[in-house]
Amino acid sequence: MSADVREIEPGKAIVVDEGRVIRVTHSGGKVLVNGKATEVDLSDPRDRRRGGGAGGANGRQEVRSAMPGKVVRVLVAVGDVVEPGQGLLILEAMKMQNEVKAKGPGTVTAIGAAEGETVAAGAVLVTVE
Repeated sequence: MSADVREIEPGKAIVVDEGRVIRVTHSGGKVLVNGKATEVDLSDPRDRRRGGGAGGANGRQEVRSAMPGKVVRVLVAVGDVVEPGQGLLILEAMKMQNEVKAKGPGTVTAIGAAEGETVAAGAVLVTVE
């Protein structure tokens, strides 16, 4: 299970985990989650890459929806080889169309949503290995 974390400004982030929206604020060594002080792991998952080199294999990637929306167009098929930053699908959310991109290189092994389908926040859209 992985959550989607979006920094909205320095010291403030929004975390979407299984449809729940969590507000996180950190400053001066203090962390507030939805307004309450708590202990959290602030490590960056990008620091955990195997091999550590740029362009290296990142293993299995589950590309998830950051918010509820409708899949407008699927840009890849199972078996396609993708590069970092390559568009995987177009997701319409809050009246805006957003291109969902590959986080790293790999081969598309599964597509979790079809064109026209409505998806929940955190839904797996595309799996790349």
